[in-house]
Amino acid sequence: MSLFRKIFGTPNDASNEDKNMETSPFLPEKEIPADELFTHNFRKNGGKFLYCDNLTEVHDQFLNILEENDWFECEVLCFEPKLYSLLDENKLEYNKPSKPRFLLASCENLIADEGSILFSSNQIKQNKPNELPANIVIFATTSQILNSKSDGLREIKKKYDREYPTNITTIKYFEKAKEEDFLHYGSAAKNLYLLLLEDM
Repeated sequence: MSLFRKIFGTPNDASNEDKNMETSPFLPEKEIPADELFTHNFRKNGGKFLYCDNLTEVHDQFLNILEENDWFECEVLCFEPKLYSLLDENKLEYNKPSKPRFLLASCENLIADEGSILFSSNQIKQNKPNELPANIVIFATTSQILNSKSDGLREIKKKYDREYPTNITTIKYFEKAKEEDFLHYGSAAKNLYLLLLEDM
């Protein structure tokens, strides 16, 4: 069963779900898997989620994003050579852009309990979130989904061992808040697309 079907279900699943809602108050709470929790929280934060079974689908969905936003023949901010081929095949300029329309990046991890994206200097150099373009396209894999930010920091420490990256930050809000509160203070909302490749 694909992750997508598991998360979004089929129309018949919705009616069965109502029947199963009545549970005993004496049973422990059912723990939601990290992938489902991330998807729920990410979408609640306003992120646009595009699930891909393979790399061909990643390329197709990226093309769909370009078409949707009319981002053809524009400048793009991208610091990762492994992503340049995606830009080259769509004739997008990424060499010293003066007015980039969007950022194309990978990430360190996807944080389930917040629905946020964890970055480091490997993806965004020393830029703060508010210094990045308003539009962001992220390429990530399902194996990068972790439960919490502390899990993400542990993973970074384990992954890089000696050359520890700097500027570790998360982006959590993907649409302008209807009502500003102290939780949103100082955060820059981003129009964010996530190309999530199934690799597990």
